[in-house]
Amino acid sequence: MSDVVSAVRSLASLPGVPEKIDAAREACTQLRWHQALRRRIPEAAAESRVRGAQASGELDGARLSVDIVRDLMRGAVTWHDPLDPVEEVMRGVVAATAETEHVCRTVLSAPLQGLARLHVVAAADLLAADALGRPRVATETSAELVDLGPALPAAEAAARMGALAELVGASGSLPGVLVAALAHAEIATVRPFVRGNGVVARAFERALVQATGLDPTGVVVPEVGHGSLGGPAYLGALTAYGTGTSAGVGLWIERCCDAIVAGAAEGTRIADAVLAGRLG
Repeated sequence: MSDVVSAVRSLASLPGVPEKIDAAREACTQLRWHQALRRRIPEAAAESRVRGAQASGELDGARLSVDIVRDLMRGAVTWHDPLDPVEEVMRGVVAATAETEHVCRTVLSAPLQGLARLHVVAAADLLAADALGRPRVATETSAELVDLGPALPAAEAAARMGALAELVGASGSLPGVLVAALAHAEIATVRPFVRGNGVVARAFERALVQATGLDPTGVVVPEVGHGSLGGPAYLGALTAYGTGTSAGVGLWIERCCDAIVAGAAEGTRIADAVLAGRLG
């Protein structure tokens, strides 16, 4: 067992964490048995991505209604030309959240490729083409998520992403919610990219929630769970993780487990709407 996996496994026994992991797993199991998901998983999963994109964008300060996001994702309306500042962010959020449908199939075997693919689509309107899908180099930094403190130097960020890839590759021996939580926090706090880190972090978590089997349906909406207590609480939990203390890391893991429980509740509302034919 590698040092990374051993260290992560020990986090699963931090005070309060085992109960939260069990609660997240149970919430996803209950959702999986919903009557609508016997035959209509693709419809419910598509709506989950709509609501996930809307919530992820809001956490980045870009607010569009669920109805507008749904219409954009299904091609019923088009983006403005040129894009306004909100749309610059939201087009990347929508594209990254949509891309998780494909990334979830390969993310466990090729995590860094999945990360690169999500960044390409998330930052397409924000960065030059030669900065897409690659980590920062020594001359670059990231001015995002400044409340979490300065981004790590590029070399340290690359090393941390290597350790993250090792963790994801060994996810079969770890609770899925724990792997997804740590991946989200590592990307957001390390900020391996010049821009698009928060969007990619949330999309990567979504892909892992599905790929690890925590929610194989893809109907849970973790982004709604993270946004349920508001942006300041979300950033506060990430800041706690960034301290590197057991208490701080444990707080973030608990917060992610709670986000999955809330995301499963949102998934249940989606499944109810699918069953009743109420989706817009």
